[in-house]
Amino acid sequence: MMQPGVSLTILRMLGAGLALSLMIGEAIRTWGTGRPFPFWFDDYWTGGLLLAGALLMARPTPFRSHVFVVGWAACLGMLFGSFFGKIYDPASANSGNIDLGFLTILIGMAFATAIIGLVWSLWEVSRA
Repeated sequence: MMQPGVSLTILRMLGAGLALSLMIGEAIRTWGTGRPFPFWFDDYWTGGLLLAGALLMARPTPFRSHVFVVGWAACLGMLFGSFFGKIYDPASANSGNIDLGFLTILIGMAFATAIIGLVWSLWEVSRA
């Protein structure tokens, strides 16, 4: 059993890491490709929301807990469409500056992380 607060600290670090990787990864993927705004902004919006939640949870309150959970849920929803779109219709996928196979693996790992993060954050909020 972990000491109180350690589990939340690890979850916050996981959330911040995922958020930053989504935003930095999207910048690398999109730079100079001319992808339309809605197709790159979602990574910044959801990543920003998750990062804000991770930072706010340094001093948890019910509202901050909800922001954190919503950040995980938004990332999961965004990654769901992105991952399965590349799996089921790779011909129409725009991989930008990254190889499609490698990008699909990265998005799949982020998707799995978002599932774990959402379940874990709901568990953390329910114990508080």
